[in-house]
Amino acid sequence: MGTVISNERLADNVYHLRVSGDYGGEMGQFYMLRAWGAYPVLSRPLSIHQVEDDGIEFLYHVVGEGTELFAQLTPGDSINLEGPFGSGFPAVTGRVALVGGGIGIAPLLYCAREIPGCDVYLGFSREPFQTEEFRPYAAKLTVDVGGIILDNVDFAEYDHIFVCGPHPMLKAAQLKGIAAATSGSPVNVYLSLENRMACGIGACLVCSVSCKDGQRKACADGPVFLAEEVVFHD
Repeated sequence: MGTVISNERLADNVYHLRVSGDYGGEMGQFYMLRAWGAYPVLSRPLSIHQVEDDGIEFLYHVVGEGTELFAQLTPGDSINLEGPFGSGFPAVTGRVALVGGGIGIAPLLYCAREIPGCDVYLGFSREPFQTEEFRPYAAKLTVDVGGIILDNVDFAEYDHIFVCGPHPMLKAAQLKGIAAATSGSPVNVYLSLENRMACGIGACLVCSVSCKDGQRKACADGPVFLAEEVVFHD
């Protein structure tokens, strides 16, 4: 059980939650959070945004009953965290780009801190948020509002690209990675999938992901997958 340090509104329906306690985790992993009793039944998965000595941080977008309850939290309130769960981003070297779209920027701040000299690309449909938090860690920071953030990324320039965002963005990143490889510039593209989850530990099949080798689970096998492994369905 943790204690809320702060719960700051950053933009329309976007919040930054800080929880005190001794928590850890790797890049791209997530926790299951709940701040209520029996209902809603399921906890909510949130990516690790940042880990500090005095606690852990999350970004979340209010989209339903659970996240609406999170938005009502105030400093001193109790919240239950279970985790960390999942297979996150790998430790890599070489030329690295981090590409986030909207709330998909959430897991990338921790990556930026762990990968010195990376380039960061952040895209937003309307109001940007949390962008300056990346500046101390990024060799280059590109922010795009209202456009397509992937249009700013030359996949041929990088050895590894970490991507998190909405489904169409992930599919487009997969295609750009294939195009770069075809042109003689192979790049490892890693996608953090935002699938709905129920248990968080692989006991159910709610977060099933179609891959070339069959069905896999976003919570246990992911949420991070090599782009070339994922089969997207329109």
